Amino acid sequence: MPVSPSVLAGERVREPDLPERVAAGITPLLPAGSRILIGLSGGVDSVVLLHLLHRLAPRHSWQLSALHVHHGISPNADAWADFCSRLCARMNIPLRIEQVDIAPLRAQGIEAAARRLRHAAFAAQPCDFVALAHHADDQAETLLLQLLRGAGVRGASAMPLLSARASSHRKVRPLLHCTRQQVVAYAGAHELQWIEDESNADDSYPRNFLRHRLLPALTEKFPACRDTLARSAQHFAEAGGLLDELARIDAAESISENTLSVATIKALSLPRSKNLLRYFLHQLGAPMPQTVQLDDMVNQLCAAREDAAVCIRFAGGAWQLRRYQGRVHALRDPGEFDSHLVLPWHGETALEWPALGCRIAFRQDTGQGISLAKLQGADVSVRLRRGGETLRPSAHAATRTLKNLLQEHRVPPWQRDRLPLLYCGDALVCVPGIATAAEYQAGKGETSVQMALMTVAASG
Repeated sequence: MPVSPSVLAGERVREPDLPERVAAGITPLLPAGSRILIGLSGGVDSVVLLHLLHRLAPRHSWQLSALHVHHGISPNADAWADFCSRLCARMNIPLRIEQVDIAPLRAQGIEAAARRLRHAAFAAQPCDFVALAHHADDQAETLLLQLLRGAGVRGASAMPLLSARASSHRKVRPLLHCTRQQVVAYAGAHELQWIEDESNADDSYPRNFLRHRLLPALTEKFPACRDTLARSAQHFAEAGGLLDELARIDAAESISENTLSVATIKALSLPRSKNLLRYFLHQLGAPMPQTVQLDDMVNQLCAAREDAAVCIRFAGGAWQLRRYQGRVHALRDPGEFDSHLVLPWHGETALEWPALGCRIAFRQDTGQGISLAKLQGADVSVRLRRGGETLRPSAHAATRTLKNLLQEHRVPPWQRDRLPLLYCGDALVCVPGIATAAEYQAGKGETSVQMALMTVAASG
């Protein structure tokens, strides 16, 4: 059931001057005409955010829409979605309800799984900015949670007013400098209604424990604790920025083609090498390893003998850190694959290649690459390496073994058995990025096709 502030407070609350304060904070950040997607749970924070932006939007020609993520955890989840629908209809704000299934991710914990599904739902929406209803109390809770988890400087930076671009749109938090009390007071002044998630009262959840038990005690002893915690978060953010600047300096000559130089890691002090490795992983979108794991990574990368096959699994085995010929590679665990995989090719512009989790692209060309006419003699297919393959890379070259060609082109060992090989009948035609057999190379002016591997963006 929606909650009425008059029922909670018993009287009208004088309206805080939130609209102008919020406008002053976000107007310089959100250009006129921006498409702003509001995260709407139906709770008091998001309802106030919706109301405020609805008031401010006409001034700046902002195009508002809202997203409600229906997790299905609570028996009241359908009623919450209906409430959000009615609220947005009254304001003439388009609403999208995204229903997600949390069951496959429950092993991560309900909070973590729900957060991951929300992030994925927001990332899929067309907009310029995502507006979230985090406020100063949330900021204090987040900082305390991160510190209690032993987070580093980046984690302790908590939440920024406007996030750096990490995807197609950025996150803005218009209420970040407002307290929960001010948000509720605004809702009372406008007689807004909202829903209460019954799980918010369950202090077995770490955030609820901080909210209901620890922060009230801290506030009693240190009345300005929310402001001081927010100030500490800002200090951490500035320190994190400086560490990133240092990492960019170290990375300038050590990171190339998504690999990192082992020699640089060895030359730096331990704290500086760990900072560079964190930066390298962050740039690839990899999750941050725990402190003990990071120490172990640096030790193994630097101490293992030159010919050792270093493979360090992290993030629950979902990612791997490998070393090959003096370079560090970070990659998602490729998983199992069908060693007998064969895909026929009938002229498609692309084929999915599950063995490497990538896409094979075929681009029409003239005079370069593979002659289409020469592929007419037999069925064309894409297969895996089975051993003993040979190929003559040019008309004036000797026939080479595929093993030698892969070594010469420094293809990492863990990729070699997963590479797609193009065949015409039983003849090896092309190894993308490595070589095309001389017998199948296109002549000048001849219709041809180029074959290349394309990375598929990972979801979530």
